[in-house]
Amino acid sequence: MQLALRQTLPDREDVPSRRCLFDLSVALVEDVASPGTVPENGTRAFSPDFQIALPYRGLFVWHVGEDEVVGDANQAIFVTAGEACRLTQPLAGGFGELIFTPAASVVAELAHELGGALRGHALFRRRSRFLTPGLQSFRALFLRWARAPAGVDALAAEELVLAFLRAALEADRPLPVPGRATQKLIRRTKAFLEAELSQPIRLADVGRAVGASPAYLTHVFRLVEGVPLHQYLTQLRLARALEELPEADDLTGLALELGFSSHSHFSASFHRAFRTTPSEFRQRSRRRVQPSI
Repeated sequence: MQLALRQTLPDREDVPSRRCLFDLSVALVEDVASPGTVPENGTRAFSPDFQIALPYRGLFVWHVGEDEVVGDANQAIFVTAGEACRLTQPLAGGFGELIFTPAASVVAELAHELGGALRGHALFRRRSRFLTPGLQSFRALFLRWARAPAGVDALAAEELVLAFLRAALEADRPLPVPGRATQKLIRRTKAFLEAELSQPIRLADVGRAVGASPAYLTHVFRLVEGVPLHQYLTQLRLARALEELPEADDLTGLALELGFSSHSHFSASFHRAFRTTPSEFRQRSRRRVQPSI
């Protein structure tokens, strides 16, 4: 993952670009985009600050310590201050992510609210979490709102960023921290889902691609991610829809491109996840309405 502060990397085409969306008293908010190329041994980086990253496009693998953490549009990534890391991209096409770097005073306050140092928080130990549909919707609307050419009220932005940080750190039921072999299996599975997103996918296809029996794969995936494999795939497709909808005029064509069997299948899945229709979300995003948590 491209971390947001104090990079020592040279200015190269393989280094992701970084756009500052907000430099607030409570946090730095940046939009990071990778061009889709990465050195053979990965991009090395270091952040002296705690960060929360929301990948919104593509897929990368974050190597930190002995862990391999997949960043895709279904995940939030939790970066502990002071850890060196390396990033690899198993798929072509690059990636994009929204990165929040809270101010030191905010980190201290959040730690106090949570009853201990962030370094010991379950999500920073686990390094990632499955995003709820609500936070995925927030991510898409926040990006549209923050990229608007018109000025955004700083106070509104600060309140919204603080609300997001608190929401992101709300732990769901505790999930196990997978071992290295399981991490590799999950990494291969997520890479396959991302690569074949627009195609019909059968469980046997996934099992063959990652080298695991369907029964074992579905059991382990649900245990680690907290959701079934098919739901993870559907949510990946819906996350892509959130990014594509503002510019999409043909919703049926978009539905088929994302791997849904029909417009009605897409609309029903979208409404079930986000409690709104694709057309309503498209209209709201085009107006660049301020998002809410």
